[in-house]
Amino acid sequence: MAAIEVRQVSKRFGALQALAGIDLEIDEGEFFGLLGPNGAGKTTLISILAGLARANTGSVRIMGHDVALDYRGARRALGVVPQELVFDPFFTVRETLRIQSGYFGLRANDRWIDEIMASLDLTGKADVNMRALSGGMKRRVLVAQALVHKPPVIVLDEPTAGVDVELRQGLWQFIQRLNRDGHTIVLTTHYLEEAESMCARIAMLKQGRVVALDSTASLVRRLHSLQLRLRLRSGEWPAGLRAVDSGDARVVKLQDYGEVESVMAALRAAGCQIEEMELQQPDLEDVFLEIMRRE
Repeated sequence: MAAIEVRQVSKRFGALQALAGIDLEIDEGEFFGLLGPNGAGKTTLISILAGLARANTGSVRIMGHDVALDYRGARRALGVVPQELVFDPFFTVRETLRIQSGYFGLRANDRWIDEIMASLDLTGKADVNMRALSGGMKRRVLVAQALVHKPPVIVLDEPTAGVDVELRQGLWQFIQRLNRDGHTIVLTTHYLEEAESMCARIAMLKQGRVVALDSTASLVRRLHSLQLRLRLRSGEWPAGLRAVDSGDARVVKLQDYGEVESVMAALRAAGCQIEEMELQQPDLEDVFLEIMRRE
């Protein structure tokens, strides 16, 4: 059974086609990335998964529960960490998590709440009012709220936006532990290095459509070109050697490592002396930019 099953989902807001026939299947236990530029439809899709918006066409299932026909079952199987810092300023951290537990009919949930707070380094803030927390701590509380009912599927919408490096590392350690314990994680982020290191598989959205869907490693391999960045100490750049300017350096695109020697030979023949040299491999950001331009 798929953790998330999206079939031909479309959504229109007036004249705006936010989603245009999305097909997506995410397996149980996956760490899945959902990437795209602003306005690509990521948040709209998450809203439909959470039952906060209704698709115009198509169907969505969370752990086998149809979001439209079995909202309660689907919502119980899902925890969503929203992008916006939404909180009630009148309650402490512990009270906020107890209230969230009540929404799912959970009583005597303090043991699990204590475990979540300890894992997210919130124990020292348990009795602090929400409005007195920093932005990073509020985001941690949002993660805790999404986990109080122990959902098998967790959606993280830009979870590290505005979070400092130390808090970010602690958050990722906890999320990775949840994934190792069997939770399905769906991540949207503009930090593509996070997606590359965390996600085993990635879908890229543009203008409401899936324009790429593959394993992270396969997506990176899709962009074959290596780049050799060179800064010369002396000599004139060989006329027959194609390169693009990059500040005070030149960048040569290569198809494979074997071409490095031919570049070096051309520079030697021209009497060039190299000040600095760097061989750069493509990463997920390069692939993302290439796919967005092409599509």
